[in-house]
Amino acid sequence: MSALRWTRGAAGLGRALSSSGRRRPTSEEGTLSSLCSSRRSSAASPREQDVQKEWGHAELLEVLEARVRQLRAESMSEATVKKVQMDQPPNGHSSRWAQKLEAERQVKGKRQKELLDQHQKHTLTLQMEPWIWSKKLAGCLQQSKKGAPKSLEEEEQLLTQALKAALQKLSSCTLAKSNATAVEANILLLQQKFLAFFECCACTDNVPLAHHVLVTQHSKCDKQQLLTLDMYNTVMLSWARKGSFKELVYVFIMLKDAGLSPNLWSYAAALQCMGRRDQDVHIIQRCLKQMMEEGFQPQQLFTDLVLTGEERDALLRAVVKAEPAFILPPQAPEPVNTSILLQEVYAKKGPKSYPKLHLPLETLQDLFHQQLHVELSANVCVQSVEKAPVMTKEVIEARKTLKTLQGQWEAELLRVLQQTKATMAHQAQEGQPTLYPFLCLLSEGEFVSMLMQVLRLLPAQGEPLLHLAHDLGLRVLNRHLVKQKQATNHVQKLGQHYSQYLRLLASDTQVEAPCLPREYWESLGPLETPMQQPWSLTVLLHLGKQLAEMLVQAVQMPRNLSTPQASRHLIPVLYHVYSFRSYRQIGILKPHPAFSKLLETAAEPTLILETTEVPMLCPPLPWTTPHTGAYLLSSTKLMRATEGTTQHQHLLERCAPAQLHGALDALTQLGNCAWRVNGRLLDLVLQIFRDKGCTRLGVPPPRSEAPQPAQLRLPPGATPLHKAELRKELSRCLKIAREMHSLRIEALYRLSLAQHLRNRVFWLPHNMDFRGRTYPCPPYFNHLGSDLARALLEFAEGRPLGPRGLDWIKIHLVNLTGLRKRDSLRMRLRFADEVMEEILDSADNPMTGRKWWMEADEPWQTLACCIEVARAVRSPDAAAYVSHLPVHQDGSCNGLQHYAALGRDSAGAASVNLMPSDLPQDVYREVAAQVEELRQRDAKDGLQVAHVLKGFITRKVVKQTVMTVVYGVTRYGGRLQIEKRLRELSNFPQEFVWEASHYLVRLVFKSLQEMFSSTRAIQVRPCPPSPMGGNYPPPRGLLIQPGVLSHPQHWLTESANLISHSGWPVEWVTPLGIPVIQPYHREAKVQVKGGIQSITMTSSMDITQKPNTLKQKNGFPPNFIHSLDSAHMMLTALHCYRKGLTFVSVHDCFWTHAADIPVMNEVCREQFVRLHSQPILEDLAKFLEKRFCSVSSSQKPSELALATKLQKTLQSLPKTGTFDLSQVMKSTYFFS
Repeated sequence: MSALRWTRGAAGLGRALSSSGRRRPTSEEGTLSSLCSSRRSSAASPREQDVQKEWGHAELLEVLEARVRQLRAESMSEATVKKVQMDQPPNGHSSRWAQKLEAERQVKGKRQKELLDQHQKHTLTLQMEPWIWSKKLAGCLQQSKKGAPKSLEEEEQLLTQALKAALQKLSSCTLAKSNATAVEANILLLQQKFLAFFECCACTDNVPLAHHVLVTQHSKCDKQQLLTLDMYNTVMLSWARKGSFKELVYVFIMLKDAGLSPNLWSYAAALQCMGRRDQDVHIIQRCLKQMMEEGFQPQQLFTDLVLTGEERDALLRAVVKAEPAFILPPQAPEPVNTSILLQEVYAKKGPKSYPKLHLPLETLQDLFHQQLHVELSANVCVQSVEKAPVMTKEVIEARKTLKTLQGQWEAELLRVLQQTKATMAHQAQEGQPTLYPFLCLLSEGEFVSMLMQVLRLLPAQGEPLLHLAHDLGLRVLNRHLVKQKQATNHVQKLGQHYSQYLRLLASDTQVEAPCLPREYWESLGPLETPMQQPWSLTVLLHLGKQLAEMLVQAVQMPRNLSTPQASRHLIPVLYHVYSFRSYRQIGILKPHPAFSKLLETAAEPTLILETTEVPMLCPPLPWTTPHTGAYLLSSTKLMRATEGTTQHQHLLERCAPAQLHGALDALTQLGNCAWRVNGRLLDLVLQIFRDKGCTRLGVPPPRSEAPQPAQLRLPPGATPLHKAELRKELSRCLKIAREMHSLRIEALYRLSLAQHLRNRVFWLPHNMDFRGRTYPCPPYFNHLGSDLARALLEFAEGRPLGPRGLDWIKIHLVNLTGLRKRDSLRMRLRFADEVMEEILDSADNPMTGRKWWMEADEPWQTLACCIEVARAVRSPDAAAYVSHLPVHQDGSCNGLQHYAALGRDSAGAASVNLMPSDLPQDVYREVAAQVEELRQRDAKDGLQVAHVLKGFITRKVVKQTVMTVVYGVTRYGGRLQIEKRLRELSNFPQEFVWEASHYLVRLVFKSLQEMFSSTRAIQVRPCPPSPMGGNYPPPRGLLIQPGVLSHPQHWLTESANLISHSGWPVEWVTPLGIPVIQPYHREAKVQVKGGIQSITMTSSMDITQKPNTLKQKNGFPPNFIHSLDSAHMMLTALHCYRKGLTFVSVHDCFWTHAADIPVMNEVCREQFVRLHSQPILEDLAKFLEKRFCSVSSSQKPSELALATKLQKTLQSLPKTGTFDLSQVMKSTYFFS
């Protein structure tokens, strides 16, 4: 067995090093993929051929085993497979195994055809009349059905009487079922599935089917708990839009029969239907009377509900008919944000010079139409920057074969899709919610095209079925939402609104009253946007898994691709296999090696991306609500979260509209920054990328450069120890190979997008996470990426340098090198002049000169800066030189800055540059020096790892760990951070990485403790002070002594601990009004059963689960600080926009033009002082006390005790020091 395992392990390495298959990098994963592949060499040595033969045998065995499982899972095949064996294939004749497969395929096809015919012949009659459990309601309904109505008028009168009876308020015992009843998690999942089914039926005009399923489920007494008010309302609204009064009455009676109380939507559906039919005035009056008795006013129909124009008109006709004096409520006055921090931003008076784009109106309108075309197409084809293959006969033949097969696959996928729809339609007619309406959301051609695209993207090592199903489900949802907007006049109205909106932004137009983009967009009037509830994770997985199984079933290829016409025997292209990932067995869809080889040989030159994965070609829509903003048609979440998480969205929807204005306007401003690609730098990067890359410069090498194990075969008589060493070496090579491939694919997508956007202007729409931190929506090419990604981006609009702009570029260049971090700005400027010869050489001869730029901390950004300096100094007038280079100002350990400001800690403020000083203070360098001292002591004592680390303990190695101590990093997390830094050092012995990282993280934490012991003690939680004597945030694991809550971080931790123990997740509101809730709950399993495999997904985002106390407690301090740095950034962005500056940020690193740095620095300091001048902790304590400390008589004694303890804790605010916040205004190095 050991030999077999070794052979298969070697085969795994062989596939990793030699197989193909592009895989799209995913933003959810830490690395873009775990794939590794390369083209096999055509000239192999005999030994290599033997190894490849063994790999091939292992692959064939794996494929055969998968085929057995696949045949057993075929639900429609009558064939049974008892054993699969490998026969020796006779020359020129089909093998017995292949003959069996062919016979089974024919039987299966015949059976499927019979089933399809049977479904078409025996279509069930849909049931419209419901079974009613309430005797009183049943009697009303029976009156309307007694005898055969002589006319439609008589039938309608009887239905009207039945509706009148249903509108009467039933007894309290009948309405025992609460609309807000807490339900178990499994019931909730089923309810989500039912609701999505009814909504999709409404979207695809399958309302009779939805009604039939609702009636069937309602008639089952044990199933009624699954049906919610939203489900009845969804079907009622669908009938109302059609004006089907009879069916609407049936649903309304069922709603009351289920013990549910109608809400505003229920009455809106009934009234809308009556308005379309010109119903009798008495029934309308009765409906309005009952609605008002329930506490709803007619005006609320038009103010509280989101309606289309047609629905609004029908509703108004009904109300006016019943109440002729009724008039529409006046439009509510524009909500005003009353935040003290935003008073100047929204002040109508005072100086303001909002920036305009540098492009004229006509150009912007053309760009809008280009972007609209892209979003309607759903995909973007991007030319790959990989070196094009030589067009040999082999490549031409492979492309021809692939094209032929794709045509066959499309036809077979269409057939399987139609068959699946027919089967599911029949099942739905039996009263069960199925995927049938979901498969009607897109055209059959769109489904086939999408599946073919996914097939091409599958990596050679396969894709976990869970990930593939989730991706497919999301693709269908996103395309459906776009098609929904196409089906209405939304696109046309959007074009009209956007043309007017561009007048605010274009360089050659003026508006009467300059204002913020959101304000101007809202002044254009409401834009009807179809409302769609997000699908649950279960629904997404269920739909995606069905589509994946269709792909497995339909896509087959000839057994011999070299002679496809002569080969009559087909084999599946995809196989379902199992693999272990982190000790868990997961199902994987794996392409046949022959298919992967075909893709590799054909070397298709294009990459296909989703619309939302590519920057926009026109300015994004301004954010106006949590639902609208960013892309033109593609839906984007204001607050990004794991799919299936809804708590953040519910929190945003409950907010007063004006409360979110600060966040909405800041995100809009960030997205309105126009970008372009640095073409000269891109050429250099592509040159290196196509020539084996360069790890030192952050350009990943190709897969062919992956290391290989010293021995590919076990030597005869190998000892167990030798085998273990070889397996360890094999595992290391596989890991490195996969990581290299992941990085290579990431770079491929980034550089291909950069090439695609070369010579174009583009925009990066933004949204935020649950703490308020902002991020660009396009995942692959943005300014939050690596050094290389940032260097490729420039502002599309340039500005003259002015008198001091060149100096700021020089200082920025020195900052990027990392060479003069302890020097003053004047000394850095002098250093730039001293190395001007090196700067110019780097700009003129980046690849052939002295390559000074390559030694910088951020080499590519340094090179971009060198080129800009060279252009400026050589221009006739440097002050008039128009610069497009973004210049950065970075916060000095920003988390510590906020802690020092919260506690008014003078010593801490000095250590993080909140106080003026001649030279910048550097916490990280001091910690590195302390660690080095400890290392030297251990080296003298003969510790080996201390000797190994000599010369490697630098500021960069310890920086991330020291910085994240403020965010509660553990020793384990700190060790991983240091390990990553050590692996980046090419001359560090890699065999010592694990031991050295363990050793170093211990020294870092120990040095912080020693620093703490030399200053005053904090009574409760020891907080190591900074080298300058201030309080340093505590690393976990330090001893906690009982006493007074005297440090903000501990106060936050203790408060969160008590809140989560009370059964609540921690919530708060940021100073800018963004509501925050921590999404940490106990893990819940989401399972989708059936098909080739049951999918189980573990989620900690389920709001039905109790909060995860440990994560809630540990997450609160860092998340709260993140929400403060986000508030500071947004305030800076809004005030810079008012002053006419271009501004973007990477969290606590602010970017603008060189000429505008002094203005941005002033605004940055002003807003920090204004933010921390507010009673932040006091306001937080009041909010938490009001939210979580309410006491009721129904609470248990333990709950009352917790609430009392929490109240005491919240009232015991940490004591503050004497630091004067105004000092920040004079601090040169606060942001520098």
